[in-house]
Amino acid sequence: MKYDLHTHTTFSDGENTPEEMIEAAIKAGLDRYGISDHSYTFFDESYCMARGRYDEYLAHISELKKKYSSKINVLCGIELDYHSAYLPQGFDYVIGSMHYLRCGDEYPPIDFDKEMFSKIASDYFNNDFYAMCENYFETLADYPNRYRIDIVGHLDLITKYNEGNCLFDEDHPRFVKAWQNTVLKLLPHVKTFEVNYGDYNRGRRSQPYLTEPMQKFVLEHGGIIIKSSDSHTDKTIGKFK
Repeated sequence: MKYDLHTHTTFSDGENTPEEMIEAAIKAGLDRYGISDHSYTFFDESYCMARGRYDEYLAHISELKKKYSSKINVLCGIELDYHSAYLPQGFDYVIGSMHYLRCGDEYPPIDFDKEMFSKIASDYFNNDFYAMCENYFETLADYPNRYRIDIVGHLDLITKYNEGNCLFDEDHPRFVKAWQNTVLKLLPHVKTFEVNYGDYNRGRRSQPYLTEPMQKFVLEHGGIIIKSSDSHTDKTIGKFK
């Protein structure tokens, strides 16, 4: 079965409407296609779905499911940030993804740009990137205590600006221990981890998330790996190369 379950539309920070994305998924030859717009985050409304649009989102995708049922199986998901205030019910699946750290009363984004990423390490972690990564992975491991999730999204997003180990060593024992412990804590509750091609397709990384060692570790411990495009445009749906 050909599928892509992590994509975004104009309901959050995507460029195309849900219907345009569905039509592109059909053209891409997908059997199953999932829309997973960003959940509402009260501290940053620049990219996410407005809090009052959840019902509209669910109803609109429901109508499109019926309209295109003879051509493709459409699912309505949500990409749920750990720090979202609340989550309504009714989604076909939930992707758990962290885009922010909580530092006191602030929620700095880890995937904004390299300068911001380094500033977070400086301002909140005394330039200890490993402490910053440990904070990220410890919070990620807590997802099952806060929400039900079906897919773990871009587990190693914290490495977005670390191509070539330019900021820290991803083979360092502290980093490896942090992500391995998180995988082991998550697996009893959620089996599916995505290999996310979003930044790879946008030319921002030379490889997708997860790294191959992470994929191997997940599989060796009974997890499942799926591929997702994390498309914000109809041009990259189902693109995994």
